Amino acid sequence: MRPGAALALVSLASLALLGLAPAPLPARMADTGGGTQLITAQAPATASTTGTVTWWDLRGGEWSATGSAPTRFGAGGLVEGTARTQGTNTTPAGLYDLPFAFGNAPAPAGTRAEYRAVTPAAWWCQDNDSASYNRWTDPLPADCRATESEHLSDHPTQYAHALAIGFNYDRPVRGRGAGIFLHVNGEGATAGCVSVPGDAMRRLLRWADPARAPHIAIGTESGGTGITRY
Repeated sequence: MRPGAALALVSLASLALLGLAPAPLPARMADTGGGTQLITAQAPATASTTGTVTWWDLRGGEWSATGSAPTRFGAGGLVEGTARTQGTNTTPAGLYDLPFAFGNAPAPAGTRAEYRAVTPAAWWCQDNDSASYNRWTDPLPADCRATESEHLSDHPTQYAHALAIGFNYDRPVRGRGAGIFLHVNGEGATAGCVSVPGDAMRRLLRWADPARAPHIAIGTESGGTGITRY
């Protein structure tokens, strides 16, 4: 959904000159997806592989932070989602929905999102030649090569719990990338996903409410203005 659309902000420096305290980050964004829940994933710069995830609630017309955690991004840093190339280990900046949750472990108590249990037959198809490109498949279809896809049960720690990120999902563009998730930390930077500690991932699953249309905005800090175009 709308990569980059969420990321134009009022400058904090301008607010400081006016003697005003900055509004919460979502209130300074051009687009938050239209719901009342938002996750922001901020990196200091496009080359960064670490940053901060914050989840926000809109109540009574005011955004407030509900929780935050350190996060990891792709080993290749961040790039505008519409310019991303598959296989570059970059995290796509932009605003995306969160179609469903999944995991090798049972859903945390209180999870309201659709939760798909990972079985030994569950894959994420990343084969550009497949009709199932950038889709969860269980089992792997005949036209999707296993060598070009991700066997979800092979990652019991990182995919203990996860949220699928709607990057390149509604109308997949071949070669742009597949299988971008918000998931549990592994040993280091990701292959393009956003990752957080396991406890934070469980908290996020208990927090996310599909009835409130949660989205995730991925971007960088720049000159103190919070999330910017990348």
